[in-house]
Amino acid sequence: MSIYGKYYNAMTGIMNDLAKTIEANSRKHEEETGEKLFEHLCCRIKSPESMLEKLEKKGLEATTYHALRSVTDAIGLRIVCLFIDDIYENIALIKSIPGCTVVREKDYIQNAKPNGYRSYHMVLDRITDAPDVDGNTPGHFFIEVQLRTIAMDTWAALEHELKYKRNIKNQDLIVQELHRCANELAACDVSMQTLRKIIRGQSGGVYEGFTCGR
Repeated sequence: MSIYGKYYNAMTGIMNDLAKTIEANSRKHEEETGEKLFEHLCCRIKSPESMLEKLEKKGLEATTYHALRSVTDAIGLRIVCLFIDDIYENIALIKSIPGCTVVREKDYIQNAKPNGYRSYHMVLDRITDAPDVDGNTPGHFFIEVQLRTIAMDTWAALEHELKYKRNIKNQDLIVQELHRCANELAACDVSMQTLRKIIRGQSGGVYEGFTCGR
């Protein structure tokens, strides 16, 4: 039996429902403004194998309870945007969705990780009619949402490959180059955002809502 036990079907429904709500918000925004809020959205239930590995790393017993309570990313969504401002607009819309409460959020765009990683992470508590692992009805399920620009997402995919691939030659050099690339991509994101503001005739000129870091 899966680590998620009898809750797997409910988790899939919750994931799909939230994705549809976010997509509907984007369609409404596009109808009103002519612009998409994001380039693409993907979602997944963490595989039982990955969940078991995560629980082991955390020193937790491999139980359904720990998979759904001690870990908060069993359900995951990723939203990839064209511009930095679009990320924050999506965040505001997500926070306005009925039945969703933000449990935790971390802005790795304004404050990048030491390795150069940039993204915005949110953990949501989603209320649903399905019973949860605590026996509550309505139930509460955690969902992790990550929001990135295309540049951030491309960098993260390469860094992920480095992290999980073994016996890589010149790993220190690759890590150094990845950090350099992260800063260059961040600068590009800022430039693209600034250009969009100029094209739209918005005040401010140089984009001030983001720092590239070193």
